[in-house]
Amino acid sequence: MGPRIGGISLAIKDPRWVGAWWLGFLIAAGAVALAAIPYFLFPKEMSKEKRELQFRRKVLAVTDSPARKGKDSPSKQSPGESTKKQDGLVQIAPNLTVIRFIKVFPRVLLQTLRHPIFLLVVLSQVCLSSMAAGMATFLPKFLERQFSITASYANLLIGCLSFPSVIVGIVVGGVLVKRLHLGPVGCGALCLLGMLLCLFFSLPLFFIGCSSHQIAGITHQTSAHPGLELFPSCMEACSCPSDGFNPVCDPSTRVEYITPCHAGCSSRVVRDALDKSQVFYTNCSCVAEGNPVLAGSCDSTCSHLVVPFLLLVSLGSALACLTHTPSFMLILRGVKKEDKTLAVGIQFMFLRILAWMPSPVIHGSAIDTTCVHWALSCGRRAVCRYYNNDLLRNRFIGLQFFFKTGSVICFALVLAVLRQQDKEARTKESRSSPAVEQQLLVSGPGKKPEDSRV
Repeated sequence: MGPRIGGISLAIKDPRWVGAWWLGFLIAAGAVALAAIPYFLFPKEMSKEKRELQFRRKVLAVTDSPARKGKDSPSKQSPGESTKKQDGLVQIAPNLTVIRFIKVFPRVLLQTLRHPIFLLVVLSQVCLSSMAAGMATFLPKFLERQFSITASYANLLIGCLSFPSVIVGIVVGGVLVKRLHLGPVGCGALCLLGMLLCLFFSLPLFFIGCSSHQIAGITHQTSAHPGLELFPSCMEACSCPSDGFNPVCDPSTRVEYITPCHAGCSSRVVRDALDKSQVFYTNCSCVAEGNPVLAGSCDSTCSHLVVPFLLLVSLGSALACLTHTPSFMLILRGVKKEDKTLAVGIQFMFLRILAWMPSPVIHGSAIDTTCVHWALSCGRRAVCRYYNNDLLRNRFIGLQFFFKTGSVICFALVLAVLRQQDKEARTKESRSSPAVEQQLLVSGPGKKPEDSRV
């Protein structure tokens, strides 16, 4: 039996039902607090890193000694060696102040963004993160509106299907990289293959969904008289409030009314059952044949499609997450050793700025354009009561498809650049091989060339 609040019986499926939405946040916050306890047990400095830093300081002291300076004067050093030495000094300097870091950061940022592999992989991850941000923010609401299910059931399905598939995708991607010993070209091919399959399994999502049911005065007119306003004229004498919302459903015709007043009902009957109570409204002048209407929105005729829909979403998420480990390896292998730490920081900075911040706004704006009836508060739009389900599905899935297509294009360019670089490296190696062989012949069988490394 639904609880009675202010004399109104509310059930879980009632659109006005809120529930204990804060309880999940308390449980999640408690779990995070427990998981953070081991971090307080770490030492102030890791012993291995401390020994390594002391060793680097000794090496730096030796290289900067007066005897060393006299032996290797700046005039004898090549520009490349001096540049490498300066870069090394920047990396191992233990007392780099914030002001010095701010001065160095723009130069290092531009230098990192000049790497085409790094830039393309980060742009691809921005597309994937935009897709993930939109799904994480609006997928529960989309399932609730599209398939007429409760918010708790939608979140339960997402937690049982989508999140485990993401974990499986990340783990499988890492296993494939390790087992197959994938190089940069192999990682790029794996990323492209995963995103192409993800894009392929996203196509059926455009056709799995429910159309909007008939709503009196919004999507279905109960009278054919011209000049009608938002609601039919049969309830004009009732003086129904324009901002009221207490939906009722006519089970015989599957027509929904915003309030019992808009259905022209004058009586209310509560029928108690073993497990729940049902509220009916009778004497409804706007309902065909004066049938009683049931409190609550009309149930969807295709609620059973929510599981196949979410299975396809979960499969696409797993295939997209296959790219997590190989794309990260491409970033680490695509930049210099001394720039890897900063490159990872720049990567996450772009993901936050270009994906996780604007993506929910873009998805929310697209969803708002599919609203067909807004609730007003102080003359302004407050909350959307009804959506055009077909338009909602096409625009929400269309945005997801757009970001996936962008990721596919970026990974295709990454693979093309990697193959071009691999081809150039092989050409350079083949050109240098005859010179090495000629040097071996001139030096004789008993002599080794001074430098035979390519």
